[in-house]
Amino acid sequence: MSGDGSRGRFKTVTPFNDIRDYVGVPRVASLRLSPDGTRLVSVVQALNPDGRSYGTSLWEIPLDGRRPHRLTRSVKGEAGAEFTQRGDLLFGSRRPDPTVKDADEEVPALWLLPAAGGEARQIASRPGGVAGFAIGGQTVVFCSDVLPGDEAGEAERRKTRKEAGISAILHESYPVRYWDHDLGPGEPRLFAGTLGEEERLTEVRDLTPQPGKALASHSAYDVTPDGSTVVATWGVSLPYGELRFELVAIEAANGGARRVLAAENGHDFGGPIKISPDGRLVACVRSNHADIDRIPESALWIVDLATGEGHPAGGALWPSDIVWAPDSSSLFVAADHHGRRPIFRVPADGSAPERLTGDDAAYASLNVAPDGTVYALRGAVDAPAAPVRVAADGTVEKLPSPAPELALPGRLTEVTVTADDGMEIRAWLALPEGASAKNPAPILLWIHGGPLGSWNDWSWRWNPWIMAQNGYAVLLPDPCMSTGYGPEMIRRGWANWGPRTHADLMAITDAALELPEVDATRTAAMGGSFGGYMANWVAGHTDRFSAIVTHASLWNLDQFAGTTDGSMYWQREFGAPGTGLYAKLSPHRSLGNISTPMLVIHGDKDYRVPIGEALRLWWDLQRSDVESKFLYFPDENHWVLKPGNAVVWYETVLAFLDQHVLGREWKRPESLS
Repeated sequence: MSGDGSRGRFKTVTPFNDIRDYVGVPRVASLRLSPDGTRLVSVVQALNPDGRSYGTSLWEIPLDGRRPHRLTRSVKGEAGAEFTQRGDLLFGSRRPDPTVKDADEEVPALWLLPAAGGEARQIASRPGGVAGFAIGGQTVVFCSDVLPGDEAGEAERRKTRKEAGISAILHESYPVRYWDHDLGPGEPRLFAGTLGEEERLTEVRDLTPQPGKALASHSAYDVTPDGSTVVATWGVSLPYGELRFELVAIEAANGGARRVLAAENGHDFGGPIKISPDGRLVACVRSNHADIDRIPESALWIVDLATGEGHPAGGALWPSDIVWAPDSSSLFVAADHHGRRPIFRVPADGSAPERLTGDDAAYASLNVAPDGTVYALRGAVDAPAAPVRVAADGTVEKLPSPAPELALPGRLTEVTVTADDGMEIRAWLALPEGASAKNPAPILLWIHGGPLGSWNDWSWRWNPWIMAQNGYAVLLPDPCMSTGYGPEMIRRGWANWGPRTHADLMAITDAALELPEVDATRTAAMGGSFGGYMANWVAGHTDRFSAIVTHASLWNLDQFAGTTDGSMYWQREFGAPGTGLYAKLSPHRSLGNISTPMLVIHGDKDYRVPIGEALRLWWDLQRSDVESKFLYFPDENHWVLKPGNAVVWYETVLAFLDQHVLGREWKRPESLS
């Protein structure tokens, strides 16, 4: 890779020839702007020196066009940057603590990098580590995992538990897991401390003693500008394993007194949570509890901090990121919209939103300067995230990035079709270099996860350009239940996953195959999570594809619904286990119709779609004599994140596709030999 990695921006690189080069490309993960709007800092993820893991560091992006420069260099990495009012930079890190003798016992702590220069210093720590933080005025609030019992003896209890070899967790309420980690035996709590002239936070106090699992998942929080109040999501256990999330206000200086700010039966109030600059209003996301007859809907929700009165804002927008304008009268919201994720200007009074950015990009990590200028990360299906400045008129200006620009091995175009029920279905199509009527490319249908989601942004994990580098045209459709197309698009497929989505996918595939650059005789399909569910469904309902790859997929819905980390969610949509929809919509019921060769991929640490789905699918394919392979990752989760395993993932998928789509001899990837 060319460029000065220590001082500034990288040059354009082409990493798609070798997947090992690709996994080594630095990635900009987030942005944070100082309160006065003069400093912009990003978290950058890059390979560690060992080449086997990723680390993070903080980079400053000068706003005058100079080259970015690196601020931190610890082996353990840094994350979660936030500025104090006087410009110091707070971050979380596992960097060495001189008071800890055993390196294996080091946990994330809270650190401060002075604006005036000098070395970073640790300002807060806990035996269970620091996991996230927020700041308001001189008050810093952070989250930490705490074992039940006397707080003073927690460190000793952790040591005793470890020395006794105890890993057991006794649960008395649901849930017990979340994505890829166990919940317990500790419980997340919020702590507050005062930032002053001392070396460390002072007056550190527990704001949420004995919260149970209220902060165990989906937790989000913010602090008022004066530091007096914390607004947070709060999980409430309901009968029959159900759970509801409320919005609570916690007094930071009054013994942690807590009051319910927003709660409603059949609804959740969740993050992102942002308090207005004047401290009067709270913006969050309000979502309903969907069921068989009611589709899921999420909306921006504005709550009066004093009275708890709330109202929706932003119309049908489904917010993914929000930030207040300086005058507290409106917000900037990033939301999916027809295969893009623009920034919208949303009045706080509920008036109609106005689209700010008009390009094909997907925006994230929104920040706003005192003059109203928005700083954000701009990505797209054909561009990784990079920092930009967005003016009041929507003009977008690129800023120097600490990560390289990438030269793509092809071009992006758009495909649309009218489905059998009259709804327009659209997709992105990544065409490889050289694809033409004289040299048509084999096509790979890649189905997105969710099912509530959209192909609208760059993905380091699910990247179509690696496939394009290897000669494939990659079709990225947004079928029913894709977000950004209004409620009717979701309603079409709700409680009807397989049939309706299959019809949309086949219609957009037919439209793509009419293009002269695409070879209709060489086809494959793949997907992960819900996309894996649909890959399994497609396998049982058509033999038009030469190969199918299914990653982290749902196979037996009745089995899945009781073993996933959020069973309550699926029971709301499909009903009680064993009832009609499970049989109607489960891919395993069509096993006898599968003849297409299949590659099954799964990680054992995947708690959202547990490994039992892959084990059952693999055995069913084997006992049915379907040509198949099983790529198993004992230490990976839903996504497969380790650099070496990502290389194996792409190499195995490409080898499988090349065998069955291109007719090449099967060659086991060298990385697996």
